[in-house]
Amino acid sequence: MCKLLNSILVGAAALAACSSAVAQQAMRGETPQNVLAAQIRLQGFACDKALGATRDVKRSRPDRDVWVLKCSNATYRVSRAPDMAATVEPLP
Repeated sequence: MCKLLNSILVGAAALAACSSAVAQQAMRGETPQNVLAAQIRLQGFACDKALGATRDVKRSRPDRDVWVLKCSNATYRVSRAPDMAATVEPLP
């Protein structure tokens, strides 16, 4: 019983920490488009100004999010998986 309770408490603490991180990002004005733009810039792609990001529900999976990022100079399909570099595909 103690192990179960301990697991529940650890899980609750992790959830609270995650929720707190998400809330902090929102308070700093970090939007999906800004986060994605920063990530692809770090990987060498040009995104002068992020105009919007839309999640591609058909291509996304539970362990991989796929987004279409519109920048002022280009449009990209960005696939993100935990602890990995994003897969970036320029779109016409």
